[in-house]
Amino acid sequence: MDLEIKDRAKKWLAKEYDETTRTQVQYLLDHDPEGLLDAFYCNLEFGTGGLRGIMGVGTNRMNQYTVGMATQGLANYLKKSFENLPQISVAVAYDCRNQSTYFAKVTAKVLAANNIKVFLFSDLRPTPQLSFAVRELGCQSGIVITASHNPKEYNGYKVYWNDGGQLVPPHDANVIQEVNKISGIVDVNFDGPDDNIVLLGAEMDTSYIDRMKSYSLQPQNNAKHSDLKIVFTPIHGSAVLLAPLALKAFGFAQVLNVPEQDVVSGDFPTVHSPNPEEAAALKLAIEKAVATGADLVLATDPDADRVGVAIKDPFGDFVLLNGNQTAALVTSYVLEQLKQQGKLTGKDYIVKTIVTTELLQSIAAKYQVECFDVLTGFKYIAELIRHWEGTKNFVAGGEESYGYLIGDYVRDKDAIITACFVAEAAAWAKENGKSLYQILIELYLEHGFYLEKLVTITHKGKDGLEKIKSLMDRFRHHPPDTLAGNKIAVIKDYKHQKAINQQHGNESIINLPKSDVIQYVLDDGSTISMRPSGTEPKIKFYFGVKGLLPYAEDFDSVKTQLEERISKLVMELQAI
Repeated sequence: MDLEIKDRAKKWLAKEYDETTRTQVQYLLDHDPEGLLDAFYCNLEFGTGGLRGIMGVGTNRMNQYTVGMATQGLANYLKKSFENLPQISVAVAYDCRNQSTYFAKVTAKVLAANNIKVFLFSDLRPTPQLSFAVRELGCQSGIVITASHNPKEYNGYKVYWNDGGQLVPPHDANVIQEVNKISGIVDVNFDGPDDNIVLLGAEMDTSYIDRMKSYSLQPQNNAKHSDLKIVFTPIHGSAVLLAPLALKAFGFAQVLNVPEQDVVSGDFPTVHSPNPEEAAALKLAIEKAVATGADLVLATDPDADRVGVAIKDPFGDFVLLNGNQTAALVTSYVLEQLKQQGKLTGKDYIVKTIVTTELLQSIAAKYQVECFDVLTGFKYIAELIRHWEGTKNFVAGGEESYGYLIGDYVRDKDAIITACFVAEAAAWAKENGKSLYQILIELYLEHGFYLEKLVTITHKGKDGLEKIKSLMDRFRHHPPDTLAGNKIAVIKDYKHQKAINQQHGNESIINLPKSDVIQYVLDDGSTISMRPSGTEPKIKFYFGVKGLLPYAEDFDSVKTQLEERISKLVMELQAI
């Protein structure tokens, strides 16, 4: 065991730390060298979005001390950035995760001790509502305690700036710098006065839902089809009350719950993972939909910024949409309604990330609407909204990982308004004698059959980070010539901000911020993108292929062909 790691751990035996923490650290020192290494081999990194890690004692864990130090660093930066304001204010929210309430109170107390006014939600709330509150209350920053859809042992700490979006340059780097200056808990003011903390409750819920409702494009049709039967599950999370209320505000009276998953719990007792991207997380909701004859299934993750959707196929069976399909359906619906109602201004745009389906680009072109590409992470969509504010009109934005936004009332992905718009699109389809499944097939007939797949490889711990780095180096510096019988035409290296044409050798500049992403574009138009996760010990591979769908009845056969093409790409890439 490295003596430096032991010395770092022994500092947590000092009287400044609570007795429970000291006892747990002593146990690691005496009995668990592997656990000690993982808990203390580094400091939990305050990244561009904040903190995320496993809960427990140690410098590499989410606990009251790492949260306190992060908050003190943020407070120091806020006081420098807004020194001319008579009063700095910050909104704080939290989700259902174990210790989220406690970490939120620690955060509020530290901010209050720095003479910062805190608007603290009185109970768990969705992440997008935190973004809304920052803007609604005119706060300089916001913080939400959540680890989104990660496993139950994780928690996190996300920071927002005064536009309601997550931190972007230069504030992200500046906050990191201030956090890194905090040498230990002696630098933290932990016990602020309650007078500086204001609790937020139902009044903010009403404002949030009213603002969402104002974006509805077919309120009369929603009322006509108010009997559309929707099964909704929050998967034990923060949308448990607000999503049903929002759906009803949009006009849908038949919102059925899944009682077992309405139980708010950071242990997520009914699922292995509270991730709506995984079919198992929607299993109970689909069973409820089958039993009740429901039309639609909607599921949100614990902090309600991602939504999973299940719709009926022509045989009446429920099928899960992937994130790209939901984005395409919602975007197409919104643009079609705006066109029919004469509300497209000529200055409208949508935004997608570089790993999100190119189908969105084709849909935008149909309506003569601009489509911007940004790096992975909704903060870049929020940054673009801020950049074009007052000049262009943001319509919608999304990413393949089940996160979308309609309208700019918040600056983060919002599963609740997305759920409402999926329901509204279903009601519109029903009015026109169709289903969402038929609408999706029509999109493929018109624009081409786009199929995507995400493959994730997890490498935990210190060794895992080194393995991920080694893989990225290999893909960057030793790319193959061909994959699945197709030449690699272009290699896009977002870290070095250049696109290299493999045939001619010429380079072009990628005008996006630096990011550790490699993208191969094959000569048949297929794309493979590789990037380490910014929040988890994973490397993600995004595969995208396209084919023609001549007739609706060819759907299954063309899908099989595209799946086989992706399988070949996956197999060959794994062999590199």
